[in-house]
Amino acid sequence: MINLRRAASAPLAPTTFLPVASTVATDVCLFVEGCYPYVPGGVSSWLDWLMRKHPHLTFALVAIVPDDRPRIPAYQPPANLILIREVALHTRKQTGLFQRLRNHRRGIDTARDAAELADALRNLMLNGGLAQLRAVMEALGPRRAGGSGAEILESRLGWDTVSAMYEATMPQSSYLHFFWAWKALCGGLLAALKAPLPEARVYHTISTGYAGLIAARAALERGRPMLVTEHGIYNNERRIEVLMAEWIADMVDKGLTLDDQRLDLRDMWMQTFDAYARCCYEAASAITTLYEDNQRLQLENGADPTRMQVIANGIDVDRFAKLPRAGADLVPTVALIGRVVPIKDVKTYIAAVANVRRTVPSLRALVLGPKDEDPTYALECERLVTELGLEATVEFRGSVSLVDWLPQIHVVALTSLSEAQPLVLLEAGAAHIPCVATDVGSCREIIEGRSDEMPRLGAGGIVTGLVDAVDIAGAITRLLTDAGLRSRQGEILHRRVATYYASEISQARYAALYEKLGATADHKLAQGA
Repeated sequence: MINLRRAASAPLAPTTFLPVASTVATDVCLFVEGCYPYVPGGVSSWLDWLMRKHPHLTFALVAIVPDDRPRIPAYQPPANLILIREVALHTRKQTGLFQRLRNHRRGIDTARDAAELADALRNLMLNGGLAQLRAVMEALGPRRAGGSGAEILESRLGWDTVSAMYEATMPQSSYLHFFWAWKALCGGLLAALKAPLPEARVYHTISTGYAGLIAARAALERGRPMLVTEHGIYNNERRIEVLMAEWIADMVDKGLTLDDQRLDLRDMWMQTFDAYARCCYEAASAITTLYEDNQRLQLENGADPTRMQVIANGIDVDRFAKLPRAGADLVPTVALIGRVVPIKDVKTYIAAVANVRRTVPSLRALVLGPKDEDPTYALECERLVTELGLEATVEFRGSVSLVDWLPQIHVVALTSLSEAQPLVLLEAGAAHIPCVATDVGSCREIIEGRSDEMPRLGAGGIVTGLVDAVDIAGAITRLLTDAGLRSRQGEILHRRVATYYASEISQARYAALYEKLGATADHKLAQGA
């Protein structure tokens, strides 16, 4: 057993962010994408909890963001988060004509270089795995150090590489569409491969995808253990987004055939994220997720079952349990708590509210979550409210403090198309509020209990189908109009959350895992020395 705490430098003031310096070692380096410290709620809340629950450890954080525009943190970082660095997948700055010509004429960018890099990239993006990742790193050679990914993409090497990949992968498609898809995917890949790595005893990525790629690279280059924790299955969520995306052009008409092996652009996007997941799983010393059903998808993408375990999220049950409960004297109130983005399917929630109001005319329907992540979708939701005549019923309140709002809510609704283990269901349950949720992620497990729950507690709400406004409306109406049922199910959900999802349980398991991985790595290094 070893102690992972680093007694060297004192923690920085909690409002200070520093660029990562390679000479500064932390106990744990976290890799995150599209969340902490800029996006509130969800995984960000969990990350904040994780660091604060391990005050004896020091953390570094690598935050992957879409581009290099300035961002305002949504969190006051804990004192033990001493280092943070952004990695922008793409840059808004356009390379000038002179620089592009200079890149294009560099003598090192030969046809042989391009063929080698194209073959390595194609193998990685379609097959995945550490060997393929290492081959890409070797093909990039000295170009991987310094500069930016854009310089490679806009060089003669980049042009020759994309041309070679186009001919080998999908010559039947539009070269223009292939080029922009390739540039987006490889731009993110190169950003992950060129980002400076913090020194740490343990590397911990909170998803696969680009965060998982950097973590896999860290395991390769630094020889330290890497842990992956998945809330939602990243590549599965990207698959949903790709299938729904209108900006991806369909170039191959496969008709009704089932054995057409030609790749289309959507295939390339989905296969690439699947490959990145396989790469991450292969590099990981431990693979954790929030609930059992996620493990099926991890196994399908090559996760080693001997490295897998379930660690459920934990919350501060007492913080929510002591809140006042919404009484019968308040206006009947339902709330969707989450970001206003397509994967939360806020439109179906709004349509369900329209149905509920026919039975509950005085209904108050809240949307508690930020609207700035997808402004176009948020505007569409607001227009739907107007079209359905719900202006006096639906309230968009933006980011809020839940402890201020839960005492006003009778029922929490979750209409997501994909989820992991939604903290909002746990928080609502801790506050004795029953929930209506679609059958995604661990929602059924939270509301109805795991298969091995003993004794069986019963239902803490109602599970519905996806994109089914009528089913969702019926469940909400039933709870709003039956105070006895609402009270019983709220109490059941509270008991389940308090028994299985208390913060202390989850904290202890992560502390043990960090200790084990750190001890194992230091033992191996000592043996090697």
